Amino acid sequence: MTTPSPDPRLDAIARSCVALHVRMTARAVTRAYDEAMRPSGLKITQFVLLSALSTGQWKSVTELAERFALERTSLTRNLQLLAAEGMVEPVECRGRASVYAVTEKGRAAIEAAIPYWRMAQDKIEGGFGEERWRETRDGLKALRRAARGER
Repeated sequence: MTTPSPDPRLDAIARSCVALHVRMTARAVTRAYDEAMRPSGLKITQFVLLSALSTGQWKSVTELAERFALERTSLTRNLQLLAAEGMVEPVECRGRASVYAVTEKGRAAIEAAIPYWRMAQDKIEGGFGEERWRETRDGLKALRRAARGER
């Protein structure tokens, strides 16, 4: 049996596909944060969600999902898990417009996790370079706008 020759188009796709490279990077970064934060008992997604909710500026789950580019169902599932742990609680519901607040237990979890988050942040930002990270962050914002068809 002979091995088919590689299709150069597919090789070019693997090298240049924005979605592939962004997803690979997101998974690697998420793993690094999750590993660093393991002693806190929170995953990075939970930490960021608790931190965002603690500001009190979100009027609904939908608004929060839109701001952080999350699927509403994924966000709702994460909120339910945090509620089951006693870290958030629903405080208001108007139809489907649920609003959650961080409990004392959730605030304590945030405080306990901050040093682990800082360790991961410093490791990644330090390894990448502070200036380079600022440029990349701005580039990622532009990439999100382009993906939404904005300029």
